[in-house]
Amino acid sequence: MKKIIETIKNIWRIEDLRSRILITILFIAIYRFGSFVVLPGIDPGKLQQLQQQTSEGLMSLLNMFSGGAFSNASVFALGIMPYISASIVIQLLAVVVPYFQKMQREGESGRRKINQYTRWLTIAILLFQAPTYLINLRAQTQGTGAFMVGDGFWFMASSTIILAAGSMFILWLGERITDKGIGNGVSVIIMIGIIARMPGAIIEELTTALSGAEGGGLIKFLFEIIALLAVMALAIILVKAVRKVPVQYARRIEGNNRQVGGARQYIPLKLFAANVMPIIFAQAIMFIPLTLAQIGDNPSAIIAKFTDHTSFVYNLVFVILIIAFTYFYTAMTLNPVQMAEDMKRNNGFIPGVKPGKPTADYLDSVMSHITFPGSLFIALIAILPAFASIFGINQGFAQFFGGTSLLILVGVVLDTLQQIESHLLVRHYDGLLNAGHVRNRSNVAAY
Repeated sequence: MKKIIETIKNIWRIEDLRSRILITILFIAIYRFGSFVVLPGIDPGKLQQLQQQTSEGLMSLLNMFSGGAFSNASVFALGIMPYISASIVIQLLAVVVPYFQKMQREGESGRRKINQYTRWLTIAILLFQAPTYLINLRAQTQGTGAFMVGDGFWFMASSTIILAAGSMFILWLGERITDKGIGNGVSVIIMIGIIARMPGAIIEELTTALSGAEGGGLIKFLFEIIALLAVMALAIILVKAVRKVPVQYARRIEGNNRQVGGARQYIPLKLFAANVMPIIFAQAIMFIPLTLAQIGDNPSAIIAKFTDHTSFVYNLVFVILIIAFTYFYTAMTLNPVQMAEDMKRNNGFIPGVKPGKPTADYLDSVMSHITFPGSLFIALIAILPAFASIFGINQGFAQFFGGTSLLILVGVVLDTLQQIESHLLVRHYDGLLNAGHVRNRSNVAAY
């Protein structure tokens, strides 16, 4: 506790870091305030059916990612997910379309072009999702008089523009947090939306436990809290996991194969290099059936199964998507050929492996072997909320037992602490984390 207090004092002494934290808090406050600003022409007191719809199933996940704005019919109702969906599409195009591959190799100018295409695609997705949201809102509030000015064409058109502008404003806030705040802006926005739902979910679960007809409700709640803490500890281990695979290397000095300083050196390849991005990608894909179900009053049986996050079909497809995206994202972020070239350029080599293509093949083989168990591990955590729901835990509270919410929460908190610690270490202060324990993790939403 003494170390934490001293660290907080050190943070406040650093003017730049203090300014960044205060700016981040300001932008977060703006985001949370906008989550309660209801669309013009909507009576917020008549949204009970919409709030009931978002209390379970995939709708509750969508509502959680928006920080409750979805169920409030807020101007921020669509949240940041359309941008994430657009980013997924662009990254897929970068794999199969030569034009986007060329832009990736153009450095900073290419990244600016890709970001611009991502924004345009985000707007296109918003212009599709906003009307479907409004159609669902009209279906859920039919006969309640929630539409104070009617639900005709002009209302639909103006509300679509407002919802699209709201999501783009959230994106702008995230970028400002990245540039002017503590970094990881989009990730912080997602994390805040998740944290905002946690107190209400805990209170609801406690109320349900205390009002149960059978005894032992409080004991059951305490066991649930212990289980949640255990799962959080497991998630921390996973996010921080670094596998020291047997990729030992040395450096050539004056033509001799000797190790610098006589110490062993390793290439740290992570057990789960893709972090939580595969879950975010898979979750965005799983939202597609939910969007289709909103369009029609009677969705097909297959689509209905995909809207139930506890169904076997949903979880099977979810696991397959997570494994596939893990390999995909790892291949995008870790290039064995580039690693082999960099190693050769720096006079490095792997004992027993020839430089060049043999080194690249060796690194690729090692990554393939450790990526599969890592993807299974992350997929298991991703489907834990479904098991929690099956065991009788309320939907809102069950979401924190695993899945995207828990891993994003843990990952962003650790990344943020790492950002703060880097500022402290530069100025010779001790940080909140032990040095070297959190190593170069990719951001939860690295865009």
